[in-house]
Amino acid sequence: MNTLVVRPTRVRTAGVRQQILLTAQQRLMMLMLLFMAAFFLVSVRLLYFALFDSDAGRGGNSTAFVPARADIVDRNGVPLARTIDGYSIRVMPSKLLNDRQYLADELHKIFPDMTREELLAKLTGPRPTYIRRRALPDQVAAVNAIGDVGFDFPREKERLYPQMSLAAHVLGFTNAEGHGVTGVEGAFDQRLIDKATRGDPLTLSIDARVQGVLESELSNAVTNLEAIGGAGIILDVHTGEVMAMTSLPTYNPNKLAGSDPTTRRNAVTYNLYELGSVVKPLSIGAAIDNGVVTSMAKRYDATQPLAIAGFRIRDSHMMNRWLNVPETLIHSSNIVTAQIADQLGKEKMEAMFRSLEFNKRPEIELKERAFPLWPREWGRLSTMTTSYGHGIAVTPLHLASAYAALVNGGIWRPATILKLGDKAPPQGRRVFKASTSARMRQLLRLIVSDGTGRQADAPGFRVGGKTGSAEKPGAGGYRRHSLVSTFSAVFPMDNPRYVVLVMIDEPKGNAFSSGQRTAGYTAAPVVKKVVMRAGPMLGVFPDESRDVDVSELTPLLWKNGESESCGSRR
Repeated sequence: MNTLVVRPTRVRTAGVRQQILLTAQQRLMMLMLLFMAAFFLVSVRLLYFALFDSDAGRGGNSTAFVPARADIVDRNGVPLARTIDGYSIRVMPSKLLNDRQYLADELHKIFPDMTREELLAKLTGPRPTYIRRRALPDQVAAVNAIGDVGFDFPREKERLYPQMSLAAHVLGFTNAEGHGVTGVEGAFDQRLIDKATRGDPLTLSIDARVQGVLESELSNAVTNLEAIGGAGIILDVHTGEVMAMTSLPTYNPNKLAGSDPTTRRNAVTYNLYELGSVVKPLSIGAAIDNGVVTSMAKRYDATQPLAIAGFRIRDSHMMNRWLNVPETLIHSSNIVTAQIADQLGKEKMEAMFRSLEFNKRPEIELKERAFPLWPREWGRLSTMTTSYGHGIAVTPLHLASAYAALVNGGIWRPATILKLGDKAPPQGRRVFKASTSARMRQLLRLIVSDGTGRQADAPGFRVGGKTGSAEKPGAGGYRRHSLVSTFSAVFPMDNPRYVVLVMIDEPKGNAFSSGQRTAGYTAAPVVKKVVMRAGPMLGVFPDESRDVDVSELTPLLWKNGESESCGSRR
């Protein structure tokens, strides 16, 4: 009888289990070794890039993250212009399936700014053409919903200005090909598209916060005064950096189609004005510099108009008495300023204007810069009239740079739209003596504390400056009812930091300005609001315990009741 011996399956199962576990451990070990090897290779590669190829991400060989055009940012890194992927709408007439009349009607609903006839011409043309470059997403979706294969939507690089119209005249805009046309876009076009530099943003001197303050306050004034426009600039007196610059009316560089081309003109750098009495401190400064004015107490005859070459130089607010230099500026006397200019002489007066570059285009990187209107001949009459801002036309930027030199110790420097950062400012050149600059700081402060600029006196900010209300020239002479009202200010006057210039073009005398059109009632209040809002943003805080020492000048001011002290704010 045969006996069957059955071996236990438990032993076989245990052996198989051990074999499977061993295999799993071996595979896991191999995976760990592979992972460690990969990690090592990646680490070595990253270390290599860090040590030997640090510039790869900024141009050179790797352009994966380099924009087609460099961003533009303000001095604090706030984006002002950047390039994004966008869509255009293009029609290929030969591929259209629907009736052209029907398509023109549908497109007109989407693009009401385009005429039906204009759209129909594009739909029936012989070759592909664009319906809209830089189309909005909802426009692309609406055209796509028409459902015709004759439309396509090429993806293109689009220049976006995220702050809308903020600093529009500074930034400018680009054309359909992506090249800069005006403003910073035009002036720095090559730097913005160059592969070697476009990876780094272009940093401007502009402070977006301060820019917003200047634009809002000036815009409110232009609207309330029913003016045709305005201009404003805030300039660092020691470096020439432009902290803010605005021109009104303005535009939105994101929506150029259908906008008025005249709004794209930068009034600060490209419009010329006879700015009037704001020029008087420059003339007085030149007279002090050249030893023509040696005493603040000396008085000049202002009892009657000054007759010269068949003309009569008048004051808008006749004082009918003799005035010294502080009173001349406080009351803005054309008569006395002209007498002092006559004593200074045409050669030295012309030399002063040339030293401030009033005979050249304003110094700044922008291309939009106007050439001043310069007297054909510097005769005696021209010497007198230019001393109070008539007969010579410059841009507001010319005047802002001149005021910076007048108060910063006497050094003229060119303006710049770029942030200097750690770079030293331009060396500049001396145009006024340091002692003259110190004296002018006293006089400018008196104009605000006791003269025509009272409404610019922001408490604690020690504002100094000069009003200017100039009649605009026209056919047959000056137009008495068309004024350019300007206030050129500096703060704080005990340690000058910034020039603030506000110009309002043809303000109306209405309830907002108590029926007045002159700068003391129109431009000066704007400066006060700007200084009070923007001062802390610029690191200047109100301190009413400090001020310019004018104690030697105040006894020279003749007081005769309230009627004189509240004279015309011209």
